[in-house]
Amino acid sequence: MGKRLTENLSSMYLGAANSLKPKRARRKIVAYVESYDDISFWRSLLADYENENRYFEVMLPSRTSLAKGKKSVLMNQLGKQLGENMIACVDSDYDYLLQGRTQTSRYMIECPYVLQTYAYAIENYHCYAEGLHEVCVMATLNDHVLIDFPNYMKLYSQIAYPLFVWSVWFYRKHYLNEFSLLDFCSYVRIEQVGIRHPENSLGIMAKKVNRKLHDLERHHPEGIPEVEAMKDEFKRLGVYPENTYMFIQGHHILDNVVMRLLAPVCTYLRREREEQIHQLALHDTQLHNELTAYQRSQVDVSLVIHKNTNYKNSPVYAMIRRDVEKFLKIIKA
Repeated sequence: MGKRLTENLSSMYLGAANSLKPKRARRKIVAYVESYDDISFWRSLLADYENENRYFEVMLPSRTSLAKGKKSVLMNQLGKQLGENMIACVDSDYDYLLQGRTQTSRYMIECPYVLQTYAYAIENYHCYAEGLHEVCVMATLNDHVLIDFPNYMKLYSQIAYPLFVWSVWFYRKHYLNEFSLLDFCSYVRIEQVGIRHPENSLGIMAKKVNRKLHDLERHHPEGIPEVEAMKDEFKRLGVYPENTYMFIQGHHILDNVVMRLLAPVCTYLRREREEQIHQLALHDTQLHNELTAYQRSQVDVSLVIHKNTNYKNSPVYAMIRRDVEKFLKIIKA
């Protein structure tokens, strides 16, 4: 008999506990996640599949430990204990794209009791381009469209895509010392975005990416045909030049791309709204009251984007939903 909670708390244990409840009681399925920040995302997704027969409880893998991370969840604590009443919900990182070339990747892809994001991480969903305008509106209360966010992120992705494929190739080959994830991210960051000419920031990035591409092709000519073949494979996996940003490291996309795009946009929108108040105010008292009310109603965009749920129409999100539906067919719940 295991002494640790996670050694005893297996899917079979939860199934036995469910059987002790009244016949009309709903079946509980425990969904373990990697960190506190993940709970809201998975709660929102799994709630769509609750009914009179089943419900999900989303939690960290141990109430007695602050250990976080995919390997902690899958390998060290849960492992083979997953089953019909206990699942794991994790960020894909590069493991989805590695397609079974590591033990963790194989386990994530093959185990029906593991749900993965497919996108690199949950942060990528918060950065879903189709919802970024709504993020700005929530932060500034100004609905003026300054930048076509979907088109910007599409162009960003197309520029980053060739180098991104090389990055995954190096991970598949385990050549991490030659071109690490940190190295890759340093070439696909946005330095500064101008509101009038946002495309200039992409032009600067494109020059850096092209230089690095020529360098990699020169030093690793053996990788060129494999990289080209990977592009066809990526299409089957749902990875295209237009949506690459969904599969690049989430924190990088959030901090070094999207927030550098949203920050100047939100600053401009707030100033624009304040100028309108100045122009429309009939007297100083009204001006003061309106400005105070507006400033109190604003929310920092860095907080808003973490609450952004405008990603549910994303094709990548639909891939997770398909896995949930497959899981429910397996357990016939």
